[in-house]
Order: sequence, then structure tokens, then C-alpha cells
Amino acid sequence: MVDWDKLRIFHAVADAGSLTHAGDVLHLSQSAVSRQVRALEEALGTTLFHRHARGLILTEQGEMLFDATKAMARKLDTTAARIKDSEEHVFGELKVTTTTGFGTMWLVPRLSKLYARYPDLKIDLLLEERVLDLPMREADVAIRMKEPSQADLIRRRLLNIRMKLFASAEYLQQVGTPRTMADLGPHRLICQSPTTPQVMSGAVLSQTLLAQNMNSALLVNNYFGVLQGVLNHVGIGILPDYLVTDFPHLVRVLPDIESTEVPVFLAFPEELRSSRRVAAFRDFVLEEIQLLRRSQGE
Repeated sequence: MVDWDKLRIFHAVADAGSLTHAGDVLHLSQSAVSRQVRALEEALGTTLFHRHARGLILTEQGEMLFDATKAMARKLDTTAARIKDSEEHVFGELKVTTTTGFGTMWLVPRLSKLYARYPDLKIDLLLEERVLDLPMREADVAIRMKEPSQADLIRRRLLNIRMKLFASAEYLQQVGTPRTMADLGPHRLICQSPTTPQVMSGAVLSQTLLAQNMNSALLVNNYFGVLQGVLNHVGIGILPDYLVTDFPHLVRVLPDIESTEVPVFLAFPEELRSSRRVAAFRDFVLEEIQLLRRSQGE
């Protein structure tokens, strides 16, 4: 039987790519780490690392073992999370991923209410357009602008949103309010570049409006930047309609112009079904979505 402690040390070395760095993580000397790795190689009768001046590179056999130890580490993390969660107390770390726009403009402003309910909760919020791999535990919970395609996920449709045109009253007083697409010429459009990673319907709307030969444009790589431009009277911005609740003074421009519907989903791995932290976060988000729907008259 392979020694668990040696596997733990091997995993740290493979993850760090260096005996020294692994020793720092494990609080062991480099020589102690090296001895354990050599002992594991002897026990398995194979070489796990190629030694180079630039560091350690896994052999084919090392890659196979590293895949196994990664799976073990994920399972141990999940088990530890279940043990730590109690029926009375929600605490510990929860990795949440969502898009930069939804995270900065909708989720973060509401988190004070979640922390008031669960003051010992630690949220690691990952804001990026890349879809993280939930089954591989890159994150515990995801809120995405499309239905997740990964297997073994529990998913819940939260709402549908649309991208619409908004401006500040001050900007419209200065430049005028367009009544038709033909009136957009003198205005400045604020939007994401159609080539920026985003939901397809937003990119299509941006492309359509940029083709109207408007005098000027401000292209930003996320909706938070677009919002700041609109709030500071820079121009007419393409923004998701869920912002109306938090920014009621925004003025809808050209009400007939909007994107197709974008579904918003919450998802988490099947193995976290019984996690109190995941349940607490899910229930909080669902409550806030209900408040949003009521404010929109749904």
C-alpha cells in the first residue's frame, strides 16, 4: 500500500513544480521532501519527475499519479466542507464565480445582507467571462448568462434579462433625446466591443448600433465601465435591464430597441447538494431575485 504522507508530499511537489516551493508549503526542508519523493518512486518502481535546472517536470507516470492525487484532494476538500458545515452555523470559504458585470453591478452591492446573516462566511468571488469548471472544483457556485453544459450540475434558472439603452438625464438635456435610430448620429455610444467576450445578444446589439454612423463611441471591456460612463454623462450606454432597480434615475432611450433575452442560471456540483454554505448562498440569491422581479412588476 502506498504511504498517504508520501502521496501528500508528491502532490505538493507536482503542484509547485519545485522541491523548494513544496517544502515551503509543507514546512519541510528540501532534503526531506526529496527523500520522500525518492522513496515513493522506489515503492512504485518508476520515475515520477524529470529533473531539470529550471525545475521538475512530471513523467507520464507522474502525470497519471498527479491526476489521481488531484481527484483525492478534491474529494477530501468536499468531505471536509460537509463536516465543517453544521445545521446551526454557516461558515468557511465559498468560491463563487460570475461575470464581471453581474458580479460588480448586482451581486456585490447585495452581499452586506448575506454577511449580516452569516458573519463567519468567507466568499472568494471570481469575476471573469471564462466559464469555470465546477465539477473540477474551480468554483463551488456559478451564476452564468447561459445554461451550463457541464454534467453533474444542479442548475436553477434565476431570471431573463435584456440589454437596453440608457442615459443620464443630464446627458440628454445637453445633447437631446433620440426618438428614432436615425437620431443617433450626434450621440456617443458606450458599449462593449462586439469582439469582447460577452453574451451573444449584447454583442449583436452593439454591432447593430455601431453601424449607425454615430459621431463618437466609447468601447469598454465590461458593463461596469459602461455603467460608469453613463452615470457620468459620457453618452448612451448598452446596459442590462436589472440595473433599473438600483439606478432608477437612468433614462431608457429608444424603448423599442433591446437585445434578445439572456437567461441567467445558478449552478453548483451535485456533490455539494448538502452543503450548508451553498444552500445559504443559493437561498439568498433566490430571495434577492424575487425582490428584483417584484420591483420590475413581474
